Amino acid sequence: QVQVVESGGGLVQPGGSLRLSCVASGTIFSIYSLAWYRQVPGKQREWVAGIGGSGTSYADSVKGRFTISRDNAKKTVYLQMNSLQAEDTAVYYCNRWSTNYWGWGQGTQVTVSS
Repeated sequence: QVQVVESGGGLVQPGGSLRLSCVASGTIFSIYSLAWYRQVPGKQREWVAGIGGSGTSYADSVKGRFTISRDNAKKTVYLQMNSLQAEDTAVYYCNRWSTNYWGWGQGTQVTVSS
C-alpha cells in the first residue's frame, strides 16, 4: 500500500517562499507521474503542478512562481513556492498525476499572511 507524507508547510508573509516535500513509500516511485494539489476548506481540491515523462506543467495561478521537482532516489517530490500570495493559503497534498490516485496523505498547511 502506497503511503505519502507531505511536509514543509508553515506560516509565511506575502512575498515569501516555502519548499514542500513529499515522500512516498510502498511503490516503485520512479515510474509514476506526480503532482501537487491544494485544498481550501469548503472548496474542491485543485491541481497545482505536475511532473512526468513529458516534463512539468503548472496551473495558471502558480505559473512562474512555483517549481515542481523530484528525486527518484529519495522517493521525494518537491514544490518550491516563491512570491507567495494570500490566495495560496491551503492544505497542500501530493499524489499521482492521474485520476487513479493513491490514498491521500494528511497534507501540509501553508498559510500566507502578514
